[in-house]
Amino acid sequence: MINLDQLNFHHLFYFWRVAKTGHLTQVAKALHTSQSALSVQIRQLEDRLGEPLFSRDGRKLVLTSTGQMVFTYCEDIFGLSQEMLGQLAGQSAGMSRLRIGSVATMSRNFQENWIRPLMSEPSLLLTLESGPLEGLLDRLRQHQLDVVLANETVPADPERPLFSWFLGSQPVSLVGPVNEWSGRRLRLPEDLDGLDIAAPAPRHALRMQFDALCTAAGVRPRIRAEVEDMAMLRLIARDSGWLTVLPEVVVQDELRTGILVTVGRSSELQEHFYAIANPHRDPNKLFERLLEKRSMV
Repeated sequence: MINLDQLNFHHLFYFWRVAKTGHLTQVAKALHTSQSALSVQIRQLEDRLGEPLFSRDGRKLVLTSTGQMVFTYCEDIFGLSQEMLGQLAGQSAGMSRLRIGSVATMSRNFQENWIRPLMSEPSLLLTLESGPLEGLLDRLRQHQLDVVLANETVPADPERPLFSWFLGSQPVSLVGPVNEWSGRRLRLPEDLDGLDIAAPAPRHALRMQFDALCTAAGVRPRIRAEVEDMAMLRLIARDSGWLTVLPEVVVQDELRTGILVTVGRSSELQEHFYAIANPHRDPNKLFERLLEKRSMV
């Protein structure tokens, strides 16, 4: 068994980069070294550990079971290193950094409402990015994000545990243009049969709830738009003239200014909001402050 002071972290770094792609040539080019030199570094690591880390599948390198375990630890080692450099960069500028990832289907209004308590901070350095949930969770596990905002909980994985904090929920509403629907009310879904409706895309959790509710009631609305991005659904609701099914937080400004009105609401349709973070590290102090103030607005 080798001691920690015998472990060459330069070898680990080369292994980590190759493990992420499965190709020596690509990594050698990116690191400005030769393929043979890279192979020697990885072979020396394998000799030191006493286990093969890769097997070959044609021209691609595939991780062995030992290689997969080592790669998991390398993700933490170099992910934390990246986090450290990011924190140092923020400190050198006299800033406190919070890196937030958000699923693409999350309401931008909800995100802004959630971070608003920090926006008066003179030393805040805020990083916001969006994308598919799995990609964001990978970046969270690699310590490249402090928190991920999502409208679903994280799948259970004992080997890579993450924790979900419930931030709140909101009933889904039916909204329409004020000039056509002011003072009118519809039951959702009973009164939607044959009406022109814009709705979240079929993969969205809200859409699945909505379809199930309509099917159970024997109602068939005329779906005119299926929209994955909530920012686009907001524009459709505002400009199309159709009725739109969405959480009111998405169109909070349009409701406040009277461009849109709430035509109906269903407590059976709920969107839930979660903050997902890594439980095996000290939480970001800014994130802790937001959790203390969490509420739906």
